[in-house]
Amino acid sequence: MTPFDALGFRWNRDAIPRELPRATLERATFRFARMLPEYVWDAGVLEGNPFTFPEVKTLLEGVTVGGRKLSDQEQILNLAASSKYLIELVKQRQFALNKSTFCSLHARVSRNEALEWGHFRGEGLDEVFVRGLNALEQDVTNPYERAAAFFLFGSLQQFFFDGNKRTSRFMMNGLLMMEGIDAISIPAIRAAEFNSRMVDFYASRDATAMMAFVLDCHPEIARIRELNPELPALSEPPAMRYIRLEDDFGRELDITEE
Repeated sequence: MTPFDALGFRWNRDAIPRELPRATLERATFRFARMLPEYVWDAGVLEGNPFTFPEVKTLLEGVTVGGRKLSDQEQILNLAASSKYLIELVKQRQFALNKSTFCSLHARVSRNEALEWGHFRGEGLDEVFVRGLNALEQDVTNPYERAAAFFLFGSLQQFFFDGNKRTSRFMMNGLLMMEGIDAISIPAIRAAEFNSRMVDFYASRDATAMMAFVLDCHPEIARIRELNPELPALSEPPAMRYIRLEDDFGRELDITEE
């Protein structure tokens, strides 16, 4: 079985950068901690959360914001708590690409939001997860390729009732920071493009363009392109469309929002 078969999608492996700027694990976590308000706001915007950036900063400073739903406030606080938890996992070198870490992050991301948090939504998904994880560990050694592939694997297979993309991005960034590579935030201004490209990925099961888009959001993308002059230019985003998918158990998947 190829990694493409195990993960449920494919991509052009020649389009993956072979060299990325690296530093120490400590530097990577420091930079992520410094950008935490921006990361939380970006992630909130991707979920349709109405909190503005100043409101996010205010909330993270311990001051409540009037006129906002408690559910929106809790989502922001969950994103902040998950970010801090991830930082500590990486700093203590306790982050690992496994179900336990995945579920512990989800328990914080979707607390009081999902139907159930911290647990897969079906026992049959254990086999899907193990098969995909084995493929990543055995056949995908490039750190960016492995991290981006896990993000898309978790998003596509929807192991949880809610919060799949958020949790999978945290896993992606944990993998990157463990290698001394800066974490990636999808900028709020590119939310529509992110959604459009994700829908195209779900429909085509081709991750090439989505991996290129995520890479383009890296804080050192200019340096990455200098190190990898053969990287193709980012393609134009597809027009937004909506499709209906079902998982392996015949259950409808919600792919436009979580």
